[in-house]
Amino acid sequence: MTPSAAAAPTAAAEAGPRAARTPAGAAREKILATAFRLFYAQGLRAAGVDTIIAESGVAKATFYKYFPAKDDLILAYLEQVDGVWTGQLRAAAEAAGPDPADQLVGLFDALSSACRRDGYRGCAFINAAAEAPSGTRVHERTVAHKQQILAWIRGLAEQAGAADPDQLARSLTLVLDGGLASGVLDADPAAATAARNTAAQLVAAALPSPPARH
Repeated sequence: MTPSAAAAPTAAAEAGPRAARTPAGAAREKILATAFRLFYAQGLRAAGVDTIIAESGVAKATFYKYFPAKDDLILAYLEQVDGVWTGQLRAAAEAAGPDPADQLVGLFDALSSACRRDGYRGCAFINAAAEAPSGTRVHERTVAHKQQILAWIRGLAEQAGAADPDQLARSLTLVLDGGLASGVLDADPAAATAARNTAAQLVAAALPSPPARH
């Protein structure tokens, strides 16, 4: 789900893990920053290793020292996206206040921010899953990301007192994924608002009604 997984390349580069400020560490950072930009804009297969090496300005031997295979670089890219997108979702949820029910709706504010970014091309993890064959390391990483987000949302649903936390979590992740896709297909910022409103309805319906006042 993901730059995401929907973060802009610059945001991911800033938030990604920082290597030691040595020439070697700087080279790895340059490779990752270039890969992030190209993978997200062009796709995992269309962005070739030779292009990434040329645009990052490193020697081929340096590239293969850090990333022996292209999939190693793709996995590092997805790890970076995961950290950024998960952080944005959690920050949006926490900004909604301490109530878990409010956080379940508030996390959708991250979707609104993502869809408005220049160069937005949807969730990096959904895009990667579409390109990676089932059973590969890359595809397994996309599945792990989705399960991670699902488990987090399920935890919030349980804390909020949902009658069926599993069902609510699955419904909300479907709405989130749909909003990420609609932001690309429709190019309409209102898609994120519609997703948030749908989430609010789902949360309200899943929680027990407050006791009637007499």
